[in-house]
Amino acid sequence: MKHGETAGSAILDDIDRRIAAAPPFPGLRRFPEGRRFKQWTGDDSKALMKVYLSAIAGHVPDEMVQAIAAFLEFCYFVRRPVINQETLHKIEDALTRFHTHRKIFETTGVRTSLSLPRQHSLKHYIWAIQQFGAPNGLCTSITESRHITAVKEPWRRSNRYEALGQMLTINQRLHKLGAARDDFEERGMLKGNILSATMEALRQVHRKLQVDQEDLDPDNNNEDSAEVPVSTAVGHSGAMEDSALGEQTEQVLLPPEDEGIPVDGKQVVGFVDMALTPQRGYPRTLLGLGQHMKYPSLVDHVRHFLYYQAHPNSDRSSTDLELWECPSIPDSQQVLVFHSACTTFYSPSDISSLGGMKSEHIRSCPRWRGKEERRDCAFAQKDGSVPGIKGLFIVRVRFFFSFRIDGRRGTVYPCAFVEWFKLVGDERDPVTGMWVVEPDLDSDGIREVSVVHLDSLIRSAHLLAVFGDEFLPTDFHFSYTLDSFRAFYVNQFADHHANELLMV
Repeated sequence: MKHGETAGSAILDDIDRRIAAAPPFPGLRRFPEGRRFKQWTGDDSKALMKVYLSAIAGHVPDEMVQAIAAFLEFCYFVRRPVINQETLHKIEDALTRFHTHRKIFETTGVRTSLSLPRQHSLKHYIWAIQQFGAPNGLCTSITESRHITAVKEPWRRSNRYEALGQMLTINQRLHKLGAARDDFEERGMLKGNILSATMEALRQVHRKLQVDQEDLDPDNNNEDSAEVPVSTAVGHSGAMEDSALGEQTEQVLLPPEDEGIPVDGKQVVGFVDMALTPQRGYPRTLLGLGQHMKYPSLVDHVRHFLYYQAHPNSDRSSTDLELWECPSIPDSQQVLVFHSACTTFYSPSDISSLGGMKSEHIRSCPRWRGKEERRDCAFAQKDGSVPGIKGLFIVRVRFFFSFRIDGRRGTVYPCAFVEWFKLVGDERDPVTGMWVVEPDLDSDGIREVSVVHLDSLIRSAHLLAVFGDEFLPTDFHFSYTLDSFRAFYVNQFADHHANELLMV
């Protein structure tokens, strides 16, 4: 109505391109054609809303963006597993802002009335939570989604004659199979695969042989008779490749899909493991790797990293640190390169195990699934005593690598070579309600990079471009996004754990 049919269609096309330009993120659905596809479901709507705000900002009135942002905040707050008085105040504030800003849809003529049953139900959430507790994801979509497995599929399996009894029998058997699977998983009967079971058997045999050898030769105290890595015993090339990975046998059990998955185990704060297999095709020395990755100062960055590992309480910045003060390291230092790391963290609001644990992969590889380059972003620990984004760093992983100092018995350092982002301002963007970051640049306008320990990473971060009112080229590809824009929104709606991490 404001722009006319032709200009309006151009804006809608650009919104579709913006949606398609969202970088990949574990568990986040991609929309390569934007929102224009035939069959639309509730899951599609929920997935689209995670990337929708940045796509419409600059193309629609600010109050419309603020209304949708307030509605999303409300939805994420009521999904939290624990809701206290402070959370109730945030829910009430989000609902008030939504009711205030949604009037723009009437004043612009988009709608003649806002009397919608599902929007009206929002008014009753606070009272219902006070009476019955946190819903933690309970909603009508649960029963809507279950009708496929509970009704449609059993009906199709029946002979269609007096099918109710057959359908009930099918559901009973499915329930028993599900209970049996849960029982098998609790006993550990479904953990691992043939490869992991074989590896464990070989480890046990290897340990037994070592014990027997020590019993036969109790006076052998030679340092050269140290334990041989299991990788050598089972025929893998290079003892360093196995030992540099540390104790990461849990990752053998993780499927290769690029989405966040539930992980069985005790409730812990979180941890990060490097991928099990180092990648071929990379130089095996630090100097060669730096030249190959077009970061010739990699050795200097590693020396700075080793200084901070030796002086964890140092408040000196890397720019004030002279290279001669850092530990020396040879250019021929052996190094292994990896394409991913697995983070495991407590996330009860997302789909998780009984303990509330979830895992996802942070990826950094030149060709993802044989196609485009992928360099994921991540949250890194800055100050654990400061809540929210101000206690976090945001980095982009250029590559993962590990190296060992001081020989076979030395320390293994699993690392990430990262680009840095910094906050723009001290408050969230007033329109979208999201934090804005920009690449941290040096005096030459080049993105700042450094080496960080793998343990400093927390989980994946999702950045969405700040498009403004500019139009994207028609051939723009999502793999260009993180390299092409000067500012990014930190997506607090990527999943519920990210929301709890940022919206405090």
